[in-house]
Amino acid sequence: MIRFVILGLIVLVVWFLIMRAVRFAQTREIDWTGIALMVAFVMLAFYLRHTTGIG
Repeated sequence: MIRFVILGLIVLVVWFLIMRAVRFAQTREIDWTGIALMVAFVMLAFYLRHTTGIG
């Protein structure tokens, strides 16, 4: 039962953080090109680690 309570609290915190990030993104001018470049770089790093086993 305590697991359900902890899981519920984690879900609520994640939901709160997502909603806060969405509100922040709507009110600010965000450099989406830079964010996309960072995400692509991280995805490429994980892909290369998966395929080569190095890293």
